[in-house]
Order: sequence, then structure tokens, then C-alpha cells
Amino acid sequence: MVYSKKIALLGACLTWFALVVQFVIMLLHREVSLVESLVRFFSYFTILTNILVALYFTAVGWPKPIRALHFIQNHSAATAICTFILTVGIVYQTVLRNLWQPQGIHFVVDQLLHGIVPLFMLGHWLLIIRSGKIESGRVYRWLWYPILYLLFALTRGYFSGFYPYPFLNIEEIGFGITLINVALISFGTIVMLALLITLGKWVQKGLKTQ
Repeated sequence: MVYSKKIALLGACLTWFALVVQFVIMLLHREVSLVESLVRFFSYFTILTNILVALYFTAVGWPKPIRALHFIQNHSAATAICTFILTVGIVYQTVLRNLWQPQGIHFVVDQLLHGIVPLFMLGHWLLIIRSGKIESGRVYRWLWYPILYLLFALTRGYFSGFYPYPFLNIEEIGFGITLINVALISFGTIVMLALLITLGKWVQKGLKTQ
């Protein structure tokens, strides 16, 4: 569908713009070594998930097939990625929003990464979900992504002392509270994933009966 491709290209431009500007801001205001700054930048679930969204939009919206991104060009992948970026937005709005007050370009990028891109991805998903199949097994296999991220963030935090999010900071809040935080976010993510799968299949079933 040409219309959905144009929407995807717009989404790619918005997401890549936000990521590049955030990367430049990080470089200009870094307080640690370049290598450490780079590692920390890619230690945020927000950044990694927005990269996933950008890759998805690029793959779907590009005029020609991108072979290296073929794994991401399906409705099952779109459903999982939509869930993860919505998780980013919800956690930010409910837990992290009041921790800082960005101004200027910082505010613009902050809104893009945590608000506009998640809503844009949801809108795109609602637009394209009518035209393809959602395979529950393939969607749930994407849970390896947050699991590996969590293992990385906690392991690196243990050895380096840097935790990307305060709700993961074992040194400050303790292992028990961290475990509760992880359980709550994981539960919410899985519930949202199941809801999107159900909604997608319900829409597709309704179209078949028309």
C-alpha cells in the first residue's frame, strides 16, 4: 500500500532525526570518556528500541527491499516492536518524566523519543494490521530482546556502577525493589503484547466476515 509506505518513510525520518540529534547532544555534553559515553548511549532501552523502530520504518518504507532487514518486515515483528516502544513511552510518562525538565532542542528530542514516535508507531500498526497475518509464536519470540537487554544492563551496572535507569539501580534501591520493578514492567509488557495480538487478530477476523 503506497500510503502506508509514505507514512513509514515519515516515521523513519522522525525517528532517525531524534536519534541523531540525541547522539550529537550526548557527544557535546559528555562527562566521561568517548568510549564510555558511546557504551552508555547504547545502554538505554529507549535508544535501542527507537533504533528498532527506525530500522522497521526504513525497511517497510524504502522503495526497494532491504535484504538485511527482511527479518523485521512482517506484521509479527511490527506488533512486537510496537509493544516495546509503547512500553518506553508509558514507563517514561509514569516513572521518569519528572526526573528532569528538558528545554529547547532537548525537549523536542525528548518528546519525539518518548511520545511522538511511540504514538506514530501505534498509528502505523493500526493502519497496516488489516493487511497481514500475525503469528503469535513469532511475536512472543521477540521477548528475547528485552530479556537480553535486562541481563546486559544489570550485568554492566554491577561491574561499572552505571545503571541506565533509577528503577534498575540495585546499588541504590536494593535487589528486592529492582526485582519488583522488573517484574511489574515485564508483566505490563507481556499483557500489552497479548492485547495487541488479540486486537490484531480480532480486526483481521472481522474483515474476513464482512
